[in-house]
Amino acid sequence: MSKFIIISAPSGSGKSTLASHLLSNIPSLSFSVSSTTREKRKNEIHGKNYYFISSKNFKENINKENFVEWEQVYNDDYKGTLKSEVERLVSQGKNIIFDVDVVGGINLKKYFGDDSLSIFIEVPSLKDLEERLMRRGTDLKEQIEERINKAKIEISEKEKFDIIIMNDNIQKSKKDILEKVTKFLEE
Repeated sequence: MSKFIIISAPSGSGKSTLASHLLSNIPSLSFSVSSTTREKRKNEIHGKNYYFISSKNFKENINKENFVEWEQVYNDDYKGTLKSEVERLVSQGKNIIFDVDVVGGINLKKYFGDDSLSIFIEVPSLKDLEERLMRRGTDLKEQIEERINKAKIEISEKEKFDIIIMNDNIQKSKKDILEKVTKFLEE
């Protein structure tokens, strides 16, 4: 029986780094690749980081109820988890890890219930988050402002998660998340 690990946080909080750490340390975990309508960033690979699809294709999948969860993240940026992706990994007997935004995480927890562990990655402050986003260098100033405004709302939802991990020290956060996920998978 597959179990589901849901990692959510505001953009720039380190959730992808922590998800990668889990994937490299727990062989039974497989990454659920989300679908998105946003443009592919340099170094991203279709089918590995995301399934990059058109808005038209995304909306067709919504109408056909092909998503476990989906949302319109920013203006013309839709993200979601296809049922077929989950079914593919479950059929391989894998435990599945999701690296999703906060609304997606809450929706996945509702969908998978007790078979899932939802984890919110917190940062020390919005200023710290803004600095991380600026260092990442993938967003324009306006996009960073939009992400910070969204983060304020997302942080207010953290109590809806099973576990909150403060990512103020990446090595400590990696150790904490690995311990908690390993314990959940062994239950």
